[in-house]
Amino acid sequence: MPAQPQTLRKLADLQGHAETVWNLAWNPKKTLLASCSTDKDVRLYSYKKLSSGISGESETVFRLEEVIPSGHKRTVRCVSWSPTGDILATASFDSTVGLWEHIPDDIRSSMSDGSPDWECFGTLEGHESECKSVSFSYNGNFMASCGRDKSVWVWEVHPDADFECAGVLIEHTQDVKTVQWHPKEEILASASYDNTIKLYIDDPYYDWICYDTLEAHDSTVWSLSFSPCGRYLASASDDLTIWIWCRLNAHDCKKRGIKPRELASNRDGEGWYPSYRIKGHFTRPVYSVSWAAGDASDPAQALGKIAAAGSDGKILIYYVVCITRF
Repeated sequence: MPAQPQTLRKLADLQGHAETVWNLAWNPKKTLLASCSTDKDVRLYSYKKLSSGISGESETVFRLEEVIPSGHKRTVRCVSWSPTGDILATASFDSTVGLWEHIPDDIRSSMSDGSPDWECFGTLEGHESECKSVSFSYNGNFMASCGRDKSVWVWEVHPDADFECAGVLIEHTQDVKTVQWHPKEEILASASYDNTIKLYIDDPYYDWICYDTLEAHDSTVWSLSFSPCGRYLASASDDLTIWIWCRLNAHDCKKRGIKPRELASNRDGEGWYPSYRIKGHFTRPVYSVSWAAGDASDPAQALGKIAAAGSDGKILIYYVVCITRF
């Protein structure tokens, strides 16, 4: 059995939003945490460690840096940082995606006092209904958004931070709940109210296409998270379960006696296959799943750890020791 994790300790209680807080996102480069809410605001909190004095122990202190009046007309459902941490994207129920950039200090010094550190430099339109999720690719070359209109939009990010539509994918038959990018490749995943997961690639002949459909859940798929190594994908569902999907190529399938599926691409028979199901731990829908890297020096944490949260009030954390089926 892996060693038990240390007891979780609350670091801060962040107040301020007037209504439901929907989403949080850590900045990948700066010590910032972004939050979004039904109140239409985006809040940015900074954090740092401070010594407590004689004991020598340190504590993490959070401070509200900025309240961004997003300009959205309805709930801000999701926030996502670019890999550089310089751009923040907001997805709203008003069907738009807002784009925010940090104003460098040398420019802010010439501006009037009280000027915001972050300003909106663009609004992306296209969705016909509520926008539910937004996500940047690992290299920042693309951004994806999805919505209640059953569509997934792929946006190409140019060097001057100009966003251009690269594809509109309508593969789901119902509301699309979330979009997530592979951590090392330009592979996009989406999850839907139609109980399925779709995987997309930029095909050199057909632009963006859906090349695989994953079916195992019996109800809405709410959340997705790739493993840090990129070989596995976790999905959380209304059916009270979490599925772990394994990425296999034609050689892997042959070695394991699995018949490769026919895929809409030329990726050498590659596909994602249901490998392990986590069940019996939640009594109500599982709304969120997140896969983080583990301690590389500990074999028991080689594949990292998964955190999952459900509407029954539970947050469960699992060490992924091995994927037994594959």
